[in-house]
Amino acid sequence: MKRLLAPVLIWAVLALEPAAALAAAGEPPATGAASLVLMDGDSGRVLHAVDPHRPRLIASVTKLMTALVALESGRQLDETVVIRPEWTGIEGSSLYLRAGDRVTLETLLYGMLLQSGNDAATAVAGFCGGTVEDFVAAMNRKAARLGMVDSHFANPSGLNEEGHCASAYDLALLARACLDNETLATMVATRSVTLEERTFTNHNKLLWRYEGCVGLKTGYTERAGRTLVSAARRDGMTLICVTLNDPGDWADHAALLDYGFSAYRREQVARAGERAGALPVEGSLVPTCPVVYGADGAVALSAGERLDRRLVWAEEVPRAPLRRGERLGEAVYSLDGREVLRVPLVAGQDVPCDAPEAGGLWARLRTALTGGA
Repeated sequence: MKRLLAPVLIWAVLALEPAAALAAAGEPPATGAASLVLMDGDSGRVLHAVDPHRPRLIASVTKLMTALVALESGRQLDETVVIRPEWTGIEGSSLYLRAGDRVTLETLLYGMLLQSGNDAATAVAGFCGGTVEDFVAAMNRKAARLGMVDSHFANPSGLNEEGHCASAYDLALLARACLDNETLATMVATRSVTLEERTFTNHNKLLWRYEGCVGLKTGYTERAGRTLVSAARRDGMTLICVTLNDPGDWADHAALLDYGFSAYRREQVARAGERAGALPVEGSLVPTCPVVYGADGAVALSAGERLDRRLVWAEEVPRAPLRRGERLGEAVYSLDGREVLRVPLVAGQDVPCDAPEAGGLWARLRTALTGGA
């Protein structure tokens, strides 16, 4: 496996002129949250934070991870779940499931995300994981893959339990992953739905109150207080907001999102397939390989901010053959010395191997010149 090397071959400064209507960053609003994060959904850049890495009780926003792991479990939404006795009678908000009920996985997921049913979350976990315990272990593995280093899950519902916690920053990372899942993004943005004669209305009031809101999840227990993970999209820019233990979360999210949309704008710095440079290649008559961006890249920037870009290569001089789309390195974007975005760099075309082994270009040329002698 090729390894990204420390040497940087190309530096560039991207001077990004602010739009005339863009407001100066100013001061973010004060809130009542014990912890909060306002994050750029494209890049993951943190735009504002208060105590973002402290693990706290998170209540039902836990169900975002439950839904994500369930949707990645290989189970199908139209599969029928037969409710087991141990999945019923869970304290807190409920769908009032009874043993023997037959409900599709889709209905359980909507009931869990919109109505916040703790029994639905338990049934989803038991059905998709084989056992609730195995499913919770999968939740923690997913958290580790997402970089949620300040989090640990002990149940699929968010009920208070020893060792069940997450930080505001980690929940913002989770929200990004949820928005990247098309099915889950659709679910958390749904205001109301009727499935199998059950009607669910989303508890997230921002879907009605805040222009551009695209979901995600509310939560509350007496010990955790009010928890809320929300996202909104305007002019192509997605902002993610997380508050933990915040008695005024609806107003605080609206104020934080307003601040983000007024103080920042989305700047697209890379487009998939766009040329980023070229690399010399060994072992081919083609001397260089064009390098293109392997994905789109965008960052939320305030007025006057300037990004630095450096290109970091897996190998300074790769050896043929190369396949179009083969990963060659990364474009790393930084702001005031702090990294804010990485975009993969890939080969823009096939580069054949022209070494003189049988079938290579040199071998074919020699055969043509000598008549095969």
